[in-house]
Amino acid sequence: HGKCDCGKCKCDQGWYGDACQYPTNCDLTKKKSNQMCKNSQDIICSNAGTCHCGRCKCDNSDGSGLVYGKFCECDDRECIDDETEEICGGHGKCYCGNCYCKAGWHGDKCEFQCDITPWESKRRCTSPDGKICSNRGTCVCGECTCHDVDPTGDWGDIHGDTCECDERDCRAVYDRYSDDFCSGHGQCNCGRCDCKAGWYGKKCEHPQSCTLSAEESIRKCQGSSDLPCSGRGKCECGKCTCYPPGDRRVYGKTCECDDRRCEDLDGVVCGGHGTCSCGRCVCERGWFGKLCQHPRKCNMTEEQSKNLCESADGILCSGKGSCHCGKCICSAEEWYISGEFCDCDDRDCDKHDGLICTGNGICSCGNCECWDGWNGNACEIWLGSEYP
Repeated sequence: HGKCDCGKCKCDQGWYGDACQYPTNCDLTKKKSNQMCKNSQDIICSNAGTCHCGRCKCDNSDGSGLVYGKFCECDDRECIDDETEEICGGHGKCYCGNCYCKAGWHGDKCEFQCDITPWESKRRCTSPDGKICSNRGTCVCGECTCHDVDPTGDWGDIHGDTCECDERDCRAVYDRYSDDFCSGHGQCNCGRCDCKAGWYGKKCEHPQSCTLSAEESIRKCQGSSDLPCSGRGKCECGKCTCYPPGDRRVYGKTCECDDRRCEDLDGVVCGGHGTCSCGRCVCERGWFGKLCQHPRKCNMTEEQSKNLCESADGILCSGKGSCHCGKCICSAEEWYISGEFCDCDDRDCDKHDGLICTGNGICSCGNCECWDGWNGNACEIWLGSEYP
């Protein structure tokens, strides 16, 4: 209803407004006009403007233009920081009354700065499937705030450090007020059903025909281990299917062999100086150690070797091991001592069913480094691909 001239509207006759949106004469009744100006809550112009012939004219008497929208529903004055009087504290952009902060800033008005880099924040929030907070939450300074859809729960349906667990996946028919997890025949662990003996299916909905009793089945799967399938597989009718499916490094009648134990944190098998046999390294001649990481012959002096073995406090191998060729060999009597300078205590790593890192990861100086497909503080949750 007009022409644009250097960023300003020149309205045709019979129209006015910044965008020529208001007719001078109105052929609508007041009732009809007001009806057209009501927002989804049936409030005329959101109580932030007046209605003119079915169109809202927002209250911007100060000329700021911060109140806008079809129904004047957006009020960017909500984004003004009380202390600095700047929009989003000068560290973000405002859209419809909400601040969208620049990287490294957070808060309702972008008033708080992170003490970690944006890259580190993103890394901490990245879930096992590579998504930020599993696309189910918001990342703020390296911590995920999950979108909890359960209005009653303090734990809710979505949880986990990276919002990777969604308990709704365990329910046959999702009803936020129902506790019908895994069809009543299993336990829900991070959105995956662990079925009781005699049941199978994604939600434990199918009965299983097995001639063995539950106790007999578990006994066959347990063998000499403390856990069925050595804690690394699924027991079905006395037979183990090892995690992860298709990974040849985990094998055996009761999944007792785990060749991942021969790998260091970089994935090198037996330090490149041996072969792995059922989770134990068989070292080549001239090498020794749990991962064949120590050479038997050393080409450095004893003084050079000891200098490399001293920790920050000047103590050789923290007083808990011996030095060989510049590397610490931690005391075998204290199995839990580890680390470059024998300064770590593996007992600090989380346990599940009595096993450190549940046998599904490596304890690295008090923290579990889980193998692919496993998650949780003690690597007790399987998040990998499902069984065929």
